[in-house]
Amino acid sequence: MTTTTTERSAEPLQASERPLGGQSSRDSGKRGGPMYYQFKPHNIGRWIIWGAFALLLLAAPAVFTSSLSHTMLSQMGIAIIVCLSYNMLLGQGGMLSFGHAVYSGMGSFLAIHSLNLVTKGSPIPVSLIPIIGGLSGALVAVVLGWVTTKKAATPFAMITLGVGELVWAMSLMFPEFFGGEGGISSNRVTGPKPLGITFGPQIQLYYLIAFYTFICTALMFAFTRTPLGRMLNAVRDNPERVEFVGYDTQRVRYIAFIIAAFFAGISGGLAALNFEIVTSEVVSGPRSGAYLLFTFLGGATFFFGPIIGGILMVLAFVLLSELTKAWLLYLGLVFLFMVMYAPGGIASLIMMNLRVAAFGRLKELWVSYLALAVTAFIVLLGAAAMIEMVYHLQLNAALGPELKFLGATLNAKGVNSWFGAGFVMLTGMGLFEVTRRHFARQWGEIQEFIEKEMKRRESL
Repeated sequence: MTTTTTERSAEPLQASERPLGGQSSRDSGKRGGPMYYQFKPHNIGRWIIWGAFALLLLAAPAVFTSSLSHTMLSQMGIAIIVCLSYNMLLGQGGMLSFGHAVYSGMGSFLAIHSLNLVTKGSPIPVSLIPIIGGLSGALVAVVLGWVTTKKAATPFAMITLGVGELVWAMSLMFPEFFGGEGGISSNRVTGPKPLGITFGPQIQLYYLIAFYTFICTALMFAFTRTPLGRMLNAVRDNPERVEFVGYDTQRVRYIAFIIAAFFAGISGGLAALNFEIVTSEVVSGPRSGAYLLFTFLGGATFFFGPIIGGILMVLAFVLLSELTKAWLLYLGLVFLFMVMYAPGGIASLIMMNLRVAAFGRLKELWVSYLALAVTAFIVLLGAAAMIEMVYHLQLNAALGPELKFLGATLNAKGVNSWFGAGFVMLTGMGLFEVTRRHFARQWGEIQEFIEKEMKRRESL
């Protein structure tokens, strides 16, 4: 396939292709000579996407004006950074880590200690505390990462699990540093206050978090375009060939591990400012598992997938946990079905549909999507009713057998409620299966059309 001007990189051509005199590339092209110094034009689409991302961060507090919304938006920014940093290991490097919370958590602890130093008179600006958290996470990764990255694949995952459990246990063994079960608290309204910014109001802290979120996201995206980022992808896909051409795969993993820990530490520092308290939970195994789960749900194979995962993590921990005590069960079921039917995460579903839309066939699927959504909701309705009745019997038996579910009164000990919930669930499952099979045939026909169309275009 020929390379057009818009596909050429900004790097100069080889020495044999460079001009011998001061003639322009246009002149050399007319004279039949080689073309040289062709530059790639600005990617307008990428500028639009990043501009929209920045505007979204700026305008979000104006749209969601409540105090709860500002708090959730702040947590979403923190979660986006840490999920993107985790994806540097999982999605880009193929390193399944069960201890990533160690580095975000250590960043939180060093940040909260630094904030206490500011309270005692240290001249460190509060706005730079997250940088201290990032450097702390990177320093811990320098110490622990060399041993951790000695192995890859399953041994790597087991080592990270062991390191994570070790640090979690240490957090309760050394209360002088970790604060014991009560943790360490501080006050972010301290130190120098340039332009009257105290970071006391949540909106001020949100914009600080939004600034770090945008910068860290841009830097992590830029990392994917660096030679190190490309080599990390090669280590993930074919480590034997990388070793064959002369690169040390362990060193590549080690450097990427430190960089990921740096950004995780920044998120930890921002969390310390947001909550003004750090406990041992920030280095726990469940916290590392949450990073893994939501990065996977968002889509580890795409850069923007962890951004979706970070948003979902906050919605699950803040909203879903308030709606039902069985929220972890629902979360586990969602994870199970995503693994079974969409292992690429939500981002992969978006990209597949964008591919279909690019060939003008997406409009044919909206009826099927609507039918799938309705039947899936019916299944969820029946299953959720039974789950809530089970939880009510186990946790709220003293309140009587009746409970409210979506405005309806259910009797956890009544046959009618159980029969009705089971009937709704089974009916929905049958309708969903019929709809799914029809959608699968329709989707297969569209994919076959796309493949043929691509081959036809290539032959032109």
